[in-house]
Amino acid sequence: MTDHRTRFLQLALRAEALRFGEFTLKSGRQSPYFFNAGRFDSGTALAELAACYADAIDGHGVGFDLLFGPAYKGIPLATALACEYARRGRDLPLAFNRKEAKTHGEGGSLIGAPLQGRKVLIVDDVITAGTAIREALSIIRDGGGEPAGIVIALDRQEAVDPATSRRSAAQTVAADQGLPVIAVANLSDLLTFAGGNAELSSQRERLLAYRDAYGSQTSA
Repeated sequence: MTDHRTRFLQLALRAEALRFGEFTLKSGRQSPYFFNAGRFDSGTALAELAACYADAIDGHGVGFDLLFGPAYKGIPLATALACEYARRGRDLPLAFNRKEAKTHGEGGSLIGAPLQGRKVLIVDDVITAGTAIREALSIIRDGGGEPAGIVIALDRQEAVDPATSRRSAAQTVAADQGLPVIAVANLSDLLTFAGGNAELSSQRERLLAYRDAYGSQTSA
């Protein structure tokens, strides 16, 4: 497992963004783990997280020249990532959207750098149903930008509907939109990490059982 994946999972545990137990997901499934990027709620945690994102992106090699953060969680993530790239010597423009268009002042739903003519990388926490990502893609294209890819923190590698398909939400978005979806870490990484961590080894069997029930076709 690459270093940024290990660093990310360690950070997620420290920040309690990654927790183990019994959690009811929006889908109604009972999950043995839960990820909440909102728990990266300090400058230090966001800076460390942004470094993990940047390493994952650079390792993939996707070409882009603007960062876009979908409201709401994507906004601080994209902002922190822009700061990390500036620290590394690359000054990237940044944009994000409002959930509701503003009718006074400058108006509209977009804030930040213009999208026109830019290759745009979407920065978010997870892809659950893909609705928010499709909305972001529409905003980018309407603004004259070209979507270049999507980067998320954690890919649960979980089939949207195991009864009809073993494709995950991330795989569905990637296939439907023809765009790379880069994850800082995924469920397979979490299983490897748990297997090498004495404190988490007891969680591994429950994670494996959950993956057997709901895992996507490429889970390993």
